[in-house]
Amino acid sequence: MLGDESRADRLLALTGLGADDLRAGLSDPAVLGAVLEFLGQYEPDLVAAADHLGVNPAELMAARERL
Repeated sequence: MLGDESRADRLLALTGLGADDLRAGLSDPAVLGAVLEFLGQYEPDLVAAADHLGVNPAELMAARERL
């Protein structure tokens, strides 16, 4: 997500996180939950992330529910 400038700017603005916070928080359920919540709010972002990860968008939303 950080590779796409407009998506990255929106993610950082809406979550209140910085790029360093995201990198440092990759194993933090709260950070992961914030990112998954962000993805769930805008389907094009969700689909793009799922495509990049090689998973179904529903799998990402299921992961959000598990967190």
